[in-house]
Amino acid sequence: MGIFSRKSAPEPERDARMTELGRDYAIARRHRDRTTMNRIMREIGTDKDVTDLSDFRAGQETYDSIPPIPRRRNTRRK
Repeated sequence: MGIFSRKSAPEPERDARMTELGRDYAIARRHRDRTTMNRIMREIGTDKDVTDLSDFRAGQETYDSIPPIPRRRNTRRK
């Protein structure tokens, strides 16, 4: 393999349910929705294995990689 080889290791299969929960959690965190964040954390629980939690983190990272929309400045001050 050379420096510019396009071959890469195949990405492992992700659990779609955990990935979607991670994405929903990241959305709720960005919008400061505590009730949804707590509901998702109760649904996940603490007894999940490491692969499920890594899928959850991957779902969060896919949403967190999207930058937030910049807010306009409020120029109409009274």
